Amino acid sequence: MSATLSASTLLAVPLAPLVGAVVAGLFGTKFGGNHIGRRVTHSLTILGVLVSFIISAMTLNSVVNDGARFNATIYEWMTVGGLKMEVGFLVDGLTAMMMCVVTFVSLMVHIYTIGYMEEDEGYNRFFAYISLFTFSMLMLVMSNNMLQLFFGWEAVGLVSYLLIGFWYNRPTAIFANMKAFLVNRVGDFGFILGIGLLAAYAGTLNYGEVFAKADALAKLSFPGTEWMLLTVACICLFIGAMGKSAQFPLHVWLPDSMEGPTPISALIHAATMVTAGIFMVARMSPLFELSDTALSFILVIGAITALFMGFLGIIQNDIKRVVAYSTLSQLGYMTVALGASAYSAAVFHLMTHAFFKALLFLGAGSVIIGMHHNQDIRWMGGVRKYMPITWITSLIGSLALIGTPLFAGFYSKDTIIEAVHESHLWGSSFAYFAVLAGVFVTAFYSFRMYFLVFHGKERFDQNPDAHHDDHGHGHDDHHEPHESPWVVWLPLVLLAIPSVVIGFMTIQPMLYGDFFQGAIVIDETRHTAMKELAEAFHGPVAMALHGLTAAPFWLALAGVVLSWYMYLVNPALPAAIKRAFGPIYTLLENKYYMDWFNENVLARGTRALGTGLWKGGDQGIIDGGIVNGSWKLVGRIAGAVRWLQTGFIYHYAFSMLLGIFVLMSYFVWFKR
Repeated sequence: MSATLSASTLLAVPLAPLVGAVVAGLFGTKFGGNHIGRRVTHSLTILGVLVSFIISAMTLNSVVNDGARFNATIYEWMTVGGLKMEVGFLVDGLTAMMMCVVTFVSLMVHIYTIGYMEEDEGYNRFFAYISLFTFSMLMLVMSNNMLQLFFGWEAVGLVSYLLIGFWYNRPTAIFANMKAFLVNRVGDFGFILGIGLLAAYAGTLNYGEVFAKADALAKLSFPGTEWMLLTVACICLFIGAMGKSAQFPLHVWLPDSMEGPTPISALIHAATMVTAGIFMVARMSPLFELSDTALSFILVIGAITALFMGFLGIIQNDIKRVVAYSTLSQLGYMTVALGASAYSAAVFHLMTHAFFKALLFLGAGSVIIGMHHNQDIRWMGGVRKYMPITWITSLIGSLALIGTPLFAGFYSKDTIIEAVHESHLWGSSFAYFAVLAGVFVTAFYSFRMYFLVFHGKERFDQNPDAHHDDHGHGHDDHHEPHESPWVVWLPLVLLAIPSVVIGFMTIQPMLYGDFFQGAIVIDETRHTAMKELAEAFHGPVAMALHGLTAAPFWLALAGVVLSWYMYLVNPALPAAIKRAFGPIYTLLENKYYMDWFNENVLARGTRALGTGLWKGGDQGIIDGGIVNGSWKLVGRIAGAVRWLQTGFIYHYAFSMLLGIFVLMSYFVWFKR
């Protein structure tokens, strides 16, 4: 590729998976008559994503080695006044990295799905959905304007709705996808308000043109208040990110989204869709840098999510939900980094997390297959000898997640912790405590799951009942586990490799080089965290050696050792702790009563308000008063007037004389 990227080549990146999705959706499902079989469907969709990944990798190489950039309109949809609505691409270091992450993880999930969904009737429909999701996510990350960003934003939400409710005959899946849809609409309301504010005052939807006017926008106040216009716009944009990236209190949809098939958990809820909010804030860094209030808000929200969602992972027994709460916590870490103006660290953790969290989700799916669709970790144990590939890859993913030195997660996670420590924004002290405590919590629940699944006594033959499973049917608890087919374990191996080496290989250019030059903007005179980290950085090896003496390493080690002792050495201890701290356990088991509050206060309050507006406003005032009342009033007036119209001349003559008498009396008595 030349230093100037080709528009037609870039266009092939999102269109290749779209073509696969359209063909699979139209000709591989009941809707289109099932004209193509399973082999053709998965071959076409995998080919589309493979083409997209190859071009993305070539684009990344050109961006890194040749300094190639692309920022142009592909198609102009319409012009309203001076506001242009366009489809365009912006390709720089940030975009190229996201393109590779999205397409690589999607490719792994496509291959994995061949084995995982083998027995499912909706096989072709599933491939159509995940390819459509890949197209939507690529349109989001490649956009150069806020209209296309919003299109991709809503498209991934729509496909997420379809995938979470993929098994639409299961009531829990329908509840989960509706919950995800509604919660995200709350966030999206704030998101579109933020876009609207920027469009109204900047007069454009194009990123570059808005950023060029950032200093002028920073001088404006929100009408009727003393608030900075930019602060209001940035907080509104971040509310959108809170919904999409599952930040407190809009996090409640993500754990329930585990009702969808496991490949979706890896693709959407670990590596791509939930990181859209992180990507968006990083892309909008020229705006967020001008509002310390917005940054502090982001910092505190991220800290709450990182710590308190981690606590919930401790008491989960469903293997997928443990990983889901881990995702929530790690998204909190990324958000904290954004608030500390360490945007590059947030995006770096986004990338490393995409690999090891997709690995953990797909590993969990492999365990579910091997355990004959049992998802309860209390009835596993000793799986290591039956599933060696799943075991070793899951161990690698867990070590990366807890930030073990030299693993991918170590470099990104420790950088975030140090960046928060160097931040001087309001809320940074609480955030530093939260991310530091979160290290221990993450290590504890991660290795609690690891030890209960892969080590200890075999308990899969003691399962007292048939548990909820990923395919809606029961299982035989007396079958021994077995290793998954190669189409399932091969993606695990391919994801395990970057989970180990990607951090070591890329920390220098991504955090302390010019990889994000022009894509991420930091005001180093006011926000000095990354500048100070750069001065202290002496290479990945030195960082790893120093990490062995730092507090995060010892906290992680303490979490691993404690989980080993509690669940392998002294398994009676967790039950004793549960009895001793019953109220706290109840609080965690009920997820801080957030679902209860949403269902019994917000939902019932909204229903009551809606009923009141319907009966009092619509039926009472509009229908009863204005519509029906108007014709009744006219009818009564007409009835009274009709009563006066008798048809007798002497009645009319009397009325005339009475009128003359009244007028004469008025002029005699009141006009003297």
